Order: sequence, then C-alpha cells, then structure tokens
Amino acid sequence: MRRAQRARVLEALARAGIAFELHEHPAVYNMVEARALERPHPLAQAKNLFVRDDKKARYFLMSVRDEKRVDLKAFRAAHGTRRLTLAEPEALATLLGLFPGAVSPFGLLNDRAHVVEFFVDRDFLDEENLIGLHPNDNTATVYLKTSDLIAFLEASGVRVTLCRFD
Repeated sequence: MRRAQRARVLEALARAGIAFELHEHPAVYNMVEARALERPHPLAQAKNLFVRDDKKARYFLMSVRDEKRVDLKAFRAAHGTRRLTLAEPEALATLLGLFPGAVSPFGLLNDRAHVVEFFVDRDFLDEENLIGLHPNDNTATVYLKTSDLIAFLEASGVRVTLCRFD
C-alpha cells in the first residue's frame, strides 16, 4: 500500500507537469532519524505535524522547516483555535490515509471532504523555494518548488495558508 501511495503522488505530480527530485532512503519515523540521513537538500526538509483541537472538531496539518519548533499555544492564539494536541494515528489513517512516519501534505489528496486545514511555513518560499516531503511513504523524499506544491494542492481543492512559524 505504501508504494501504491507513493506511485499515485508521483504520477499526479508528473501529470501536473511539476518537476521534482526523488530521493530514496531507509524508512524513517521521526525527525531524529531523518536528520541522520544523507540528504541532498537539508535546508528544504519539512517537518509535518498533524494536530487536532481538544474537541476533535478541527484538524490541522502543519509543514515547517525541520529546525523549527512549533509553539502550539502561539498557533492557537494566532488562529483562534481551541487547545491543540497531536492527533491519533486512527485520525491520521481515516482523514489522510497515512500512517505515523509518513505524514505529508500529499495526504491531503486523500481528504476529499477537505476536513484538514493546511498551514505551510512561509520560509519555504525563500530564495531556494524548495521543500522536501514524503510522497505518502516514509522510504523516500520528494523535493519540489514550494510554489509548485502550493499550486498543485490548491488545484486539488486544498486551501493552503501561509504561516510564520518561529
């Protein structure tokens, strides 16, 4: 199933005419393991957090630069949410069709009802304009222009919110 998810993502990118670089690697389940890998674009690596509010009414996917710490209290205050916590693996599977370790904005393609709200770190639009993400499979990383990712997701009906994470 993981390879099928990866194939669907890569085929969708190719159909959209989006250039990307695929880097295969051993499976990683967290950023500590990912940082230990030899990566072609270490500054482009995204950390993806899937969180929910305390009533399980709103779900959020946040893609931030690897080295940043996400302050959920500050995010809550800036975006008027209830208290936030990491979402359960069951919600990840149900809403995005993903498993822990493979959290990625590409999972939003599986969210046909557009339940999950997506926030991406503005810093990915810097001069390099590059972001590295799992293609819904934690044995590879896809590097593409951040602007292409945003356009691709928006064309699929995903609302993308640019956000400053410090």
